[in-house]
Amino acid sequence: MDRADVAVAKNKAYIPKPKKKGFMFYFKRDKFLYLLLLLPVTYFVLFKYAPMYGVVIAFKEYNIFEGVFASPWIGFDAFKEVFRSDDFWRALRNTFLLNGLDLVLGFPAPIILAIIINELRSKWFKRVSQTMLYLPHFLSWVIIGGMVLQIFAPNFGLIDNVMKALGMQSIPFLTENWYWVATYTGVGIWQSAGWGMIIYLAAIAGINSELYEAAEVDGAGRLRKIWNITLPCIRGTIIILFILNIGRISMISFDRPFILGNASVKDFSDVISTYVYRVGLQSSRYNLATAVGLFQSLVGLVFLTVTNYITNKCGEEGIW
Repeated sequence: MDRADVAVAKNKAYIPKPKKKGFMFYFKRDKFLYLLLLLPVTYFVLFKYAPMYGVVIAFKEYNIFEGVFASPWIGFDAFKEVFRSDDFWRALRNTFLLNGLDLVLGFPAPIILAIIINELRSKWFKRVSQTMLYLPHFLSWVIIGGMVLQIFAPNFGLIDNVMKALGMQSIPFLTENWYWVATYTGVGIWQSAGWGMIIYLAAIAGINSELYEAAEVDGAGRLRKIWNITLPCIRGTIIILFILNIGRISMISFDRPFILGNASVKDFSDVISTYVYRVGLQSSRYNLATAVGLFQSLVGLVFLTVTNYITNKCGEEGIW
């Protein structure tokens, strides 16, 4: 090594390393962004994290007059009682069944709708279609339940009357187990598909239009452009929403099965939420209700974590 190389090496050795910028530097630089975060963070702290202290009710013989901390500890007795109940396992089975059908049949529906709407050339028809498709999302399940009763109910429902007028045998949409499951799933897809469609339309709107122009120059038709451009470009959105839906597979809303269900189909309409309402709240067994809720959350966390892990292992980008 000659003298010039030695001098260069010495100069490199004495180059001071840049100081790491601390939190205050970034806070001052992005203070308005942190200010915007204040409201949502406050919401989550107050309404999501602060109520978590109530989880201890699952391990206590909770009494509303004694309060959460004064009630006596019972350990895992509430969980043991829940797991020994046949009604709980039936409700859990129904929850997985109905949510599984919603996932298999309902998850692709907004993707298909978004692609169809995106391919429409008439702007006014596209606007009208979008409005008609996502409007059901804003309807209460009480209203939807009344509509379902008027359309599908035996003896006086619209479809039943039409079939009788045509001399056909009526179909027990709301009084036979599997027909009820099909009705439940179909109504759920109708209610939610339009709202999910908006998310995918937003993702499609972000695709570079030059990709479609290049594909058109190469002679690609509509189906080929959808398959090779649209779907790959929104794959990230599809994967994220799929992971989130898997995480909610053990969760189910109360209003939909409670309003659409009836005594004739109780073997399929009794789900975790209605079980908690009946056994936990109506019977004032709040520790049982909390135990079931905690169990649901843990199952959802496991499904979410496993699905995200598999997604990352397959080379796709998960939630984390």
